Amino acid sequence: MRLRRPSKGDATKSETTALLARHKEMVALPAKRPRIGLALGGGGARGLAHVVALEAFDEMGIKPDVIAGTSIGAIYGAAYAAGLSGTEIRAHTEEALSQRFDLVRQVLSARADPVSWLLKFLPIRPAFLDPVALLEALLPSAMPKTFEGLKIPLRVVCCDFYAQSQVVLSRGDLKRAVAASMTLPVLFAPLQIDGRAMVDGGFVNPLPFDVVAPECDISVAIDVSGGVPEDQNGKMVPPSSLEVMSASSQILQRSIVREKLKSAQPDILIECAVGAFSLVDFHRWRDVIKAAEPVKDQLKRQLDRVLGSETILIADGAKDLPRKIT
Repeated sequence: MRLRRPSKGDATKSETTALLARHKEMVALPAKRPRIGLALGGGGARGLAHVVALEAFDEMGIKPDVIAGTSIGAIYGAAYAAGLSGTEIRAHTEEALSQRFDLVRQVLSARADPVSWLLKFLPIRPAFLDPVALLEALLPSAMPKTFEGLKIPLRVVCCDFYAQSQVVLSRGDLKRAVAASMTLPVLFAPLQIDGRAMVDGGFVNPLPFDVVAPECDISVAIDVSGGVPEDQNGKMVPPSSLEVMSASSQILQRSIVREKLKSAQPDILIECAVGAFSLVDFHRWRDVIKAAEPVKDQLKRQLDRVLGSETILIADGAKDLPRKIT
């Protein structure tokens, strides 16, 4: 028998056969949607807007596969990761803030200092404030004690005060970790976790979409850092020291987010129109949530676009194949 040297045509046929076999394998495998990572940014009272975004996920029947949160984003991230729906979280927010604030709304005036007012009426006292005690008032009581009890993996962003660096907490005491993420200096005493003094995560990463990016195929970021208020009328009056403290944090967070987005972008970025509110405007919770309502349809459209017919689903067992999400 004479042996024939393989031709280029044989190689082409072989490659085609292999590709067809691989295609049949993918078709036969069950497809699953891409993994979704949700990043909830920090912003004090502006972060009340997060409830609207969470409701959008629920209305589409979608749950993120991993959540990262900074400051108030960590609070809502923890509640959602625990299994509460966006509607339940909204109801708890309304109940908690109504009880604290509505009864004394008449005390406020146009120039009332919301920080002093907050300190006066909350059932906690400084050192300055105990962040764990405040968290107890904002989170539902039936929360897991540890990260391990959550239904969705959660990453909580804090700042190591002395190392001046980001720390991402994902196990152990849940409420203490979330409280550490929201410990704004002057208002709150730093919390010790694993021998480190933790302060507000907004100082290092106010929009932590990069934290979830390695664990997901699609990253969704909800930015509540806000923009510069459009209405500048009457803003020439020198601000109080507490107003400066609040605004300084907002300016810092906006600057970090703006610079961060120059080098990397989440797959879906939702910017809530909450620039008219300050860090401590919890007494205006109704207005904050109302201002964020358009976010719901915007997020649903974006999710539908990414997860719709143009999305290439990832097949089990075919993760080594190149994929493109449009």
